[in-house]
Amino acid sequence: MNRNLTIDELVLRVVRLLKTNKKGELIQLVKQLQPYDIAEVYLQLPKKYQVRFLLDLEPVQAMYCMQELEPQEQLKVLNRLGIEKAATILDLMQNDDLADLFSEMQVESIDDFLQAMKTEESAHVKNLLRYPGDTAGGLMTNRFVWIKDSYTVREAVDKLKQFVDMAETLNYLYVLNCQDQLVGVVSYRDLLIADLQDKISDIMLTRVISVHVDMDQEEVAKMVERYDFVAIPVVDHEDHLIGIITVDDIIDVVIEEFNEDIERLSASGKQIDFNTSAFTAAARRLPWLVLLLFIGLVSGNIMSHFGSTIEQVVALSYFMPMIAGMTGNTGTQSLAVVVRGMITSDMDRKTILHLIWREFGVGLIIGAVCGTLIATIAYVWLGNLYLGLVVGLSLLLTLIVGTLAGTVIPLALHFLKVDPAIASGPLITTLNDIFSLTIYFSTATYFLTHLL
Repeated sequence: MNRNLTIDELVLRVVRLLKTNKKGELIQLVKQLQPYDIAEVYLQLPKKYQVRFLLDLEPVQAMYCMQELEPQEQLKVLNRLGIEKAATILDLMQNDDLADLFSEMQVESIDDFLQAMKTEESAHVKNLLRYPGDTAGGLMTNRFVWIKDSYTVREAVDKLKQFVDMAETLNYLYVLNCQDQLVGVVSYRDLLIADLQDKISDIMLTRVISVHVDMDQEEVAKMVERYDFVAIPVVDHEDHLIGIITVDDIIDVVIEEFNEDIERLSASGKQIDFNTSAFTAAARRLPWLVLLLFIGLVSGNIMSHFGSTIEQVVALSYFMPMIAGMTGNTGTQSLAVVVRGMITSDMDRKTILHLIWREFGVGLIIGAVCGTLIATIAYVWLGNLYLGLVVGLSLLLTLIVGTLAGTVIPLALHFLKVDPAIASGPLITTLNDIFSLTIYFSTATYFLTHLL
């Protein structure tokens, strides 16, 4: 096989093999593909060949394909294959992936598939379904290798060889005591360099970093990032080892949380993609936009309050969009910095005070530069020194206030136990419009006699 074949070329080759009933050649072809490529070939096959393709593959190859598909596509595959064939594939899949898949299904369908699966695999999946999907329990898999602290290295290696096919990762062996509590960890490297007669209790690392089964998935991701683990053990209230979480699941969590934060920052609502209907997308966005609409009315009230000032100095209106826009922009920048920092840093008192002081400095520097620049432009353009002073000073003050608003609001929500990402960009922008217009027209009113 040419290893440089594109997906399109692979699809054409698969179609030819299916048409000519060359099942053996098809299996050999697919054995040389990565799971992602198998799934891509499946998705791009004409629909009339998709089921035939999966049926002709070896069960483990079909399983690789299934695990790379999105849940909605997995459900279609299960329905098209039928219970018996689907159960064979489900038995081979990682149980944590199965739990995620079943969480998308109707209860009746879940029961049908669980009954058709092997008893042991079905029991493990049922156990995982007891935990919320956004916790360590919902992420973990039971496919790991454990050993007893009383084992010798030889006994540990023998067990490793026995269960090598079922383990999702072999980077670590987790060590249990006689009460099945997690007491240590041994790396594959430790086993290689140790003497076969050495006791596991003598070579294991006893300071084991683990997560509790109820820990939120974001906290689990932080733990894995902090210690650079490829897997982390999950324990219950009595320190019994009940599963592990691998780094591939953590990557999925990071992407999921990132997408959720982007949705909230943009106030676009959850789960809106290219396939979402216009009605559904509008319904999910409307609550935020209606809230911002009423808050935005405050801006109109501010302008009506300073109506006489605007009437006397019409030139003030020239700079109003710039003042409001710049303030909203700098507030949104600070908001993004804070939300990102909350994911990667521990928000203690010292860190928060340093962040607020730093952002104040940022606002002061940006405000001074931009304020001086716009003041000069206003003076040269309109020939009024005081108008330039009003515009420049207003921009300086509003950029400081906008930067601090974008910093303090998400921090305040964080300590109120509200997701900081809910302080979305449009909300910060709308509030900063109110701040900026109030500062701008108040400053103009104070200097009104000089402006006239």
